[in-house]
Amino acid sequence: MINIEPPISIYKRFMTQQQCAALMDEVSSYPLARIAVQVYGKRHLIPRTQVWFGEAGCDYKYSNTLISPRMWPPVLRQVAQQFMAFEPNINAVLVNHYADGKECMGWHSDNEPEIVASSAIVSLSIGASRDFVIRHKVHKQSFKYLLSQGDVLVMPPLMQQQWQHALPKRLKVNKARVNFTFRHIKPHFYLK
Repeated sequence: MINIEPPISIYKRFMTQQQCAALMDEVSSYPLARIAVQVYGKRHLIPRTQVWFGEAGCDYKYSNTLISPRMWPPVLRQVAQQFMAFEPNINAVLVNHYADGKECMGWHSDNEPEIVASSAIVSLSIGASRDFVIRHKVHKQSFKYLLSQGDVLVMPPLMQQQWQHALPKRLKVNKARVNFTFRHIKPHFYLK
């Protein structure tokens, strides 16, 4: 077996408990929605709720669903400023809300063409601790990381070409988890 570790960086408790609690309160005012995506020709509701924020023209498309950004909330803009050392060109964020351990995210790569390939993706977790798994696309070797409140995970440029990641179900988890993935999107990639 080839032992290749994923090229990620994890910063434990990057944000304080107070910052996380304030951010969780903020999320309760967001227009979270459970959208429908197309998988293998069938429409399905995703097993989580989410909202996409960003600069004008930073549309995001996955599973044949185009999402236009809502205007940045001031609090999230401030949070993004804290991550500019990891990725200086953040202009959008996907907020995923998992009500409990039944809600999840399947294996995928964030390799949509509107994401600038030479940029890092910065991920902040608040709420319940959950396993985050990463596997190599060719070797299938996988790694599991427990992400807890205030942890930041940075996926470097070009990682998405070789790796997939997921948030598996954890039925014993009965508290909410929120994940924010800050990204650099090519503005006006999808002209309407």
